[in-house]
Amino acid sequence: MSGPNFLDGQFLVAMPGMADERFARSVIYVCAHSADGAMGIIVNKAAADISMPDLLVQLDVAPEADAIRLRERVGHMPVLMGGPVEGRRGFVLHSDDFHIQQSTLIIDDGICLTATVEILRAIASGDGPASAVLALGYAGWQAGQLESEIMANGWLNCPADPALIFNADLDAKYDLALRANGIDPAMLSMTAGRA
Repeated sequence: MSGPNFLDGQFLVAMPGMADERFARSVIYVCAHSADGAMGIIVNKAAADISMPDLLVQLDVAPEADAIRLRERVGHMPVLMGGPVEGRRGFVLHSDDFHIQQSTLIIDDGICLTATVEILRAIASGDGPASAVLALGYAGWQAGQLESEIMANGWLNCPADPALIFNADLDAKYDLALRANGIDPAMLSMTAGRA
């Protein structure tokens, strides 16, 4: 269960000194955080060489004959590289206008997470959520690991903006997340300090 010191529903923005290249310039939406660890989705990195219509056809969610109609309906929806854990598993971050009983996790501020093929079927048929992104894989931390990384100046945590999660301009999200919180990206330091 979330508490006042947990980061559910917030962004983690990678600091310039991020040692792990997989997370350099990443913006991560924290889906779950507790004393046992944390889980989040990188919302600003595209999955390599896959589009949402192609993925729906590959997964047999929609027939290949529907590919043209799918491009019109969901061609704008990005497929993200959500993180290095379980990279073949899909997670859909979406607006709260769509729920699947016992499968949809309500996170915060109108954002939900669903990881079942039923949401992909709903998206393919046009009955899915108004806003959504599909992520392959996720970022995960063991108990205390995320807190240690934040203390070591690896991450900046800040309020999440739902509009930024669903913004199709993936390249702009990093700077936009910082600027939304009053931070000029050029002014970030690679070292931690204390006032």
